[in-house]
Amino acid sequence: MNLSRTDVLHVARLSALALSEAEVARMTGELSAIINYVEGLSAVDLSGESREGDLLLPTALAPDSPVPSLSTEGALAGAPDRSGAFFKVPRILEEGR
Repeated sequence: MNLSRTDVLHVARLSALALSEAEVARMTGELSAIINYVEGLSAVDLSGESREGDLLLPTALAPDSPVPSLSTEGALAGAPDRSGAFFKVPRILEEGR
């Protein structure tokens, strides 16, 4: 599958990326190659493969038990800016997006 310039511009807009014409041309080729690779993986025949080995992998999980956490003041102690009990960060999205 080969992506079109329109497809790449759509993905760039969804990702809030501003691409130059050279980047659009490069991304068209690179993203098409990635999609073709993934499509090729879906054609691999795995019918003779067993998933039983996946079940034997050890899992090292910590016990699920409550533990004390940071207080609000402790969590915000190193924050460069805050608004009451919240971290204050700069706006990164434009209105209407």
